[in-house]
This record gives sequence, structure tokens and C-alpha cells, in this order.
Amino acid sequence: MPIKDKDKIKKEIISILPHQPGVYRFLDKDGKIIYVGKAKNLKNRVSSYFVSENRLNAKTQVLVSKIADVKFTVVENEQDAFLLENNLIKENQPRYNILLKDSKTYPWICIKKEPFPRVFITRTLTRDGSLYFGPYSSAMYAHSLVDMFHSMFRLRTCSLKLNKEDIAKGKFKECLNFHIGKCDAPCIGKITEEAYSESIEAIKNILKGNSSQMIRLFKEKMTEAASRMEFELAQVYKERMQTLSTHYNKSLIVQPDLTNLDVFSIVFTDSIGNGSKGSAFGNFFRVTNGCITRVLNLELKTQGDLSIEEDAPEGRKSILTQFMLSVYNILSDASEKPSKEILVPFLPTEGILSQEHNIHVPLKGDKLSLLELSTKNAKEFMLQALKQEALKNPEEKKNIGVEMLKRDLHLKEYPNHIECFDNSNIQGTDPVASCVVFRNGKPSKKDYRKFNIKTVVGANDFASMYEVVYRRYSRLMEENPEDLPQLVVVDGGRGQLDFAYQALTDLGLEKTMPIIGIAKRLEELIKPGDPNPLFLDKNSPSLKIIMQLRDEAHRFGITFHRSLRSKRQTKSELTSIKGIGEATAKKLLQHFKSVARIKKASEEDLAAVIGKSAAKKVSTHFQ
Repeated sequence: MPIKDKDKIKKEIISILPHQPGVYRFLDKDGKIIYVGKAKNLKNRVSSYFVSENRLNAKTQVLVSKIADVKFTVVENEQDAFLLENNLIKENQPRYNILLKDSKTYPWICIKKEPFPRVFITRTLTRDGSLYFGPYSSAMYAHSLVDMFHSMFRLRTCSLKLNKEDIAKGKFKECLNFHIGKCDAPCIGKITEEAYSESIEAIKNILKGNSSQMIRLFKEKMTEAASRMEFELAQVYKERMQTLSTHYNKSLIVQPDLTNLDVFSIVFTDSIGNGSKGSAFGNFFRVTNGCITRVLNLELKTQGDLSIEEDAPEGRKSILTQFMLSVYNILSDASEKPSKEILVPFLPTEGILSQEHNIHVPLKGDKLSLLELSTKNAKEFMLQALKQEALKNPEEKKNIGVEMLKRDLHLKEYPNHIECFDNSNIQGTDPVASCVVFRNGKPSKKDYRKFNIKTVVGANDFASMYEVVYRRYSRLMEENPEDLPQLVVVDGGRGQLDFAYQALTDLGLEKTMPIIGIAKRLEELIKPGDPNPLFLDKNSPSLKIIMQLRDEAHRFGITFHRSLRSKRQTKSELTSIKGIGEATAKKLLQHFKSVARIKKASEEDLAAVIGKSAAKKVSTHFQ
């Protein structure tokens, strides 16, 4: 690969990849997938390919030389990345994934449909009515679960075809497992089918995630064993409890019950350049036999009078319809037809497909989770496009965080000017407040303001917040009403927000100046009058700007508070000297800068600043 092409990929693609788990795909100049890989951190993993050639082996050098583009899909966790990588490799058979081209699949736990069901590991799904749980990216973990079930419930492992008649006739003989206490021997009638079924139901509940009851039971047994000084047995129960506590979280990447379906999601944003009125970003998943086998992202520009605002459902329907048709046109080139079942976030224009296709909006369960995962990928695709546009036109492009803030908080205009308030005091002493200002998503330090609390006595954060907000905007309305912010942020909970909102109300600004609070513990956003907090994605540019505002306001306020406290303590130490007043103390501090230097100064040096008489008093005091 020529260096310039390598640098182009690093600048335009890798620089905007998210720090999230997912699967990446390398494409050649013809758009063909040549390699599929998984990553715990997409940005870090993909970046590792684009380093100096002497750090890569020969095979990787050849692979990198063929890369013309990089695509990615984010998932919830590293385990899902394993599974999606497996699906995409099998579907696309990339040239450079030679080690994974065989038919190896991840293991499942099977509860066989038969009298006295067996529970075992399999890599093949047979649709014979048996129950399958998984798949598991760690075979060791799957085997540990099955071993645990056998030790807990003494299940049979033999392949005998048991039935009531043959058991009653005594046609079977118990095996060694019965004699060593590892099996309850249903083959000779030592356990009834009903009692055995209870154990199977308990296993189903554990595999479905309803393991809290078993965890409580293991904890009780662990405590009992420890009280009897049977520490080895207590350790066994502890390990079982820990195994259940960390039990496999069901993956969205492979769900055999979902069979075949298509998933469409779409997100909208305002114009990102090129003269368009707005943009839509769509994500498509194709699920085949319960596995995600195809992922596709498309961007659609809106032109003319077509509106995609939230209050324009017809415009959004039209864009979703256009996105679905575009995807199916691409698939038709590969002779692939639409699936019979199609999941969408809202219904498209009627008549897009024939009546044999079931297009619907999922409301719960695995299908809704699939749609949410698709939406998450559509948002990541949108952020990627916004970042790429910012790289091309940095002087014209609005800050991405500002763009996302307008959308996430449903603001009427871009919050190019945001101000954040924070209070600072220690048990009511030296109460101060700070106001930091961000313009176009960046700190504007020349506009920062510090406030000494004047009307509040003691530690009253609520009243202090009212005072500083009222003072700030009453003065701004008098001096420069054109410079009022488009968003106000309060560092604190519901109380601080309510008092700040009351200050805006008293100034008549409550309807024209949006205000929110950010709580520290869960980074939740609070709006006046809304009992339900708003939770933004931890990686969203919107939340990052608000958190940066909050942290900057806290830093600025703490710095101001510390300087006041230091000056007060310093002055009190000097003025406590008999015969030394505030004017003399100020002279000393201005000259020597600190009390420590004053202590070290000679009487002659002190006399040069404040005279012999005062110098003798200061020198005698410190000696």
C-alpha cells in the first residue's frame, strides 16, 4: 500500500473509530471483504495494523497492502464480538481468515427431548424439539456449566433409550456412576420421571438467567458447610455460586429462536454540509437461522422540501422507505430476497412490499433488543459521518457535540453558547460560586466568572445557586442581552436546579433559556418539572460536553475557593501579631509572596519593607 493511501485511511477512518467492542471488516479496492476481525476496542485494534512495516509479519504486510476501506459494527460486549465475527467469516469466507474457514462453530448446551433428558455439549443444532442454550464463546465455560449441573442434580449421561415399560420390566442395569454417587439411576427406577423433571426445570431456569434462587441456595449451603468446618465443601459451593453469578449473558448475535428476519433502523440529524437540508443514517441487519450474517450502513441526504423533523412523520416514513428500497436493490444484485419478517423502528410507507412480508415494530423481547442494537450502530455510523465532515470542512462544521446536544435535548437552536454553574464552600466558610462558558463546544476562559456569595449565610447550596444565577443574568440583560446563552447547566441535583430555574423565572427567561442539571452519581440529566431523568449514552459527544462543563466549573470554583481560604488564613496569621494591621500584612505579602518567606526573612529585610519597629515585632513573633 502506498504511504499516502495508508495515511488517508488513518486520517479519515481510523481516527474516528469508537473505543467500543465490535467487529471490523477490511475491504479491497473492489469493495470485497478480505478480512474480518473482532476487537475489545475497535480504534486500538484497527490502529495496530497501520504501523511501520518492520513491526508487522509478512502475512500481515500483504493484508495491509490490499486494504482500501474499513467497515465496523459495534456490539454490547467482547463475547458478542466473538460470535458476530464467526458468523461473518462463515458468510463471506474472507481470503485472509484462513484459520477460521473451517466449519467449526461455538458450543451449545442441549437439553435433549427424551424421557429423563440428558444435558450435554454440542456444536450442531438439530431441530428435533430439543432445547438449545448458547452459543458460548468459551467452550471451557460451557463445559463447567454442564459439569456443575451433573454434580448438582446427578443427571444421567448414558444414551440408553429409556421408557416406563422397559424400566418396569428391569431391562436395564445400573452403571458405575450410580455406585459412586454421580447418577440417580432412572434406568432402574431409583428416581421418578416427575422428580427428574424438577431438576431439568431448575437447569432451564438457570440457563434462562433465573439463577438468583440457586445462588441463595448455594450461599446457604456454603455457610452451613463453613460452620461445620468443612471448608473444602464450602469452597465447592462458593465456586458454584460464583459460576452462576457470572453466568453467560444471552447474546443478541445468535438466537436460534429468531430464525430469518431483516432489521432496519434509522436516525436523523440536521444538515452536515453540502447544501442538504438534513441527513438520515440507516443500519441494516440480516438474520439467517438466528445469526446476523449481513450488516449494511447507508447515508441518505434529504433535498427539496422534504422535512425530517420529529413533528414530520410523513417525511421520516418516506426516508425509511427509501432506505429499505436501497438496501433491497443492493441485495437483489446478489440474488437475495427480502425476509418474510422485517423489524422497523416505525412503519414505512404502505405498499413498499407485498402482503406476504410481515413488517412490524417490535415491542419487547429479543426482537426489540436486535432493533436497539441496530439503532446503536446507526448512531455510530452517524457520528462517523459527522467526524469525517468535520475533517473536510473544519471552518464550516459545527462542533459534533453541539450538534448532538441539540438533538438529544430537543433544543430549538444550537447551544453554541453554554454556561455552567457550581457552588463551593466548606461548612459554610468562604462560600463562592463559579460560572464557566463554552462557545462552540470549547471553553471560553475569558468569559469565566467568579462570585462571592453575598446574601446567603451558612452552607445553603440552593439559595446560593439562586443568587448567582439571578446576579449573572440580571446583569447580562442590562449590559449585553444579545449574549444570553442557549443552554444553562447546573452542577447538582433537583434542589439546585429548581432554585436556578426559579431565578430564571423571576427574570422572565424560563421560556427562552433552556436549563438542565447534571447529577454526579449516575451522570443523569434533570429537567425542570420532569420527574424522569434523562440518561445519555456514556460515549455520546453530548454527555461528554456536559461532563466537561461540569468538571471545568468544579475546578474553577475550587481554585477560587482555595485562594480565598488561603488569603484569609494568611492574613489572620500576620494580623494576629500585636501591632501589625492589615495594611502592613498586605505590604509584606506583596513583597515576600508568602508567610513562609516572611518567616525566613532577616529583620533587616523586613525593615526595608515595613520599618524597623514593625520588623522587630514580626521577627520576634516568628522567632
